[in-house]
Amino acid sequence: MILVTTPTGQIGSRVLDSLLDAGDAAGPIRVVVKDPERLSPRARGRVEVVTGSHADPDVAAKACAGADRVFWLVPPTPTAAGIEGHFRAFTRPLVEAVEDQGVERAVAVSTLGRGVAENAGQISASLAMDDVIRATGVHYRALCPPYLMENLLRQVASICGSGVISMATYGDRVLRTCTTRDVGATAARLLLDGSWTGQEDVPLVGSDELTPEDMAQVVSEVLDRPVRFQRISGAEHKATLLRYGASEAWAQGLADMAAAIAEQGFYGIAAPSTPESAPTSFRQWCEEVLKPAVLA
Repeated sequence: MILVTTPTGQIGSRVLDSLLDAGDAAGPIRVVVKDPERLSPRARGRVEVVTGSHADPDVAAKACAGADRVFWLVPPTPTAAGIEGHFRAFTRPLVEAVEDQGVERAVAVSTLGRGVAENAGQISASLAMDDVIRATGVHYRALCPPYLMENLLRQVASICGSGVISMATYGDRVLRTCTTRDVGATAARLLLDGSWTGQEDVPLVGSDELTPEDMAQVVSEVLDRPVRFQRISGAEHKATLLRYGASEAWAQGLADMAAAIAEQGFYGIAAPSTPESAPTSFRQWCEEVLKPAVLA
């Protein structure tokens, strides 16, 4: 049996859709979800549902019972009181399931930056999560994307209103990207394959070598309207997050993450592209996802 966490999220929903597309090859599928009503109609008719949060040990134990393959994702929670504690809360139940219930293979969403990232907020917490899971000895694949293109969907209002894309990074340095569609497809492929063993990182790095300024130019061309890049400071980035309801700890963590990405280079040109696992180009994503969101 395959267990999927966050089945209504940006990545988890992609994983679930790909598994459903696989039909009988996927075998039994179970999901753990807070609100089952958010599942798609076809999912509700096909999957077993455990209601609740996979940070709850009792819910996670019920969800993992009999599952040999698990997709695990720590959901972003801007109101979390602390970053490390948030990641620990969502990691401990998986560790217990591996140790007590015989989960054989786990696929989780992590990040680029292993061995490089320092004081990087949520990135550091994610890499620490990997270490805890690896220590169980479970067969493990850590999916490691760089900057997710979907982050730009949060800036649709700014793109429409002022023609600006803002980031707390350098406009003239390459920022590697990936899309949630490719992360989900890779996760599903691994979950459908019961033969892999060991523990490995799986980089998901698109072939683009675009700077944020280049990205703004691509957006401008796709939308046929002027769009420019604007660099903001870490303090401005944090203040914006706080205005939108993030906790102090979560906002500071994202500010630290942005600073680490800008200064430490692990999302930069030195990251080799992996077109076999991240085939979607930035222009393609803009045409297929960003443009319809802007027009809507």
